[in-house]
Amino acid sequence: MFAGLSLAMLLAGCGPVPVYWKDGAEVSRRDADLLACEVEALKDAPVANQIRQRPPVFYPGREICRQGRCYRTAGYWEDGEIYTVDVNAELRKRVELSCMAAKGYQSVALKRCPQKLADQLATYQSRTLPPIGPASCAIPQRGQQPKIAIAPE
Repeated sequence: MFAGLSLAMLLAGCGPVPVYWKDGAEVSRRDADLLACEVEALKDAPVANQIRQRPPVFYPGREICRQGRCYRTAGYWEDGEIYTVDVNAELRKRVELSCMAAKGYQSVALKRCPQKLADQLATYQSRTLPPIGPASCAIPQRGQQPKIAIAPE
């Protein structure tokens, strides 16, 4: 299970990065608009966690044969995994997207910037959102919207 989780986290770091964008908008305005939309979405579609359980699984016993004599080991049941699901998460995201669209933003998926470029721009902060094009890329930031940059060819 740990290996699967590690692989999922690794692959999540490879795909496109979603970012809210509006031509020429100030980064601080976009962030304020996003916060307002996140709060609105949380009010309209609050967290609604449900506890669920996967079905139990039966593992039949094995047949073991030695010197022409065979016997079967006992089978056993393994309990299903218990997990939590926020049933409003998808609806909350749709409300957020709709709110941001009403403010003139679009959600675009940009390729990730090369690590070398991300390291160079680690402390750089633009005041406005740059135009996007085929060479645009995104630098994910923890707890913030990604930075948009132009990847060198």
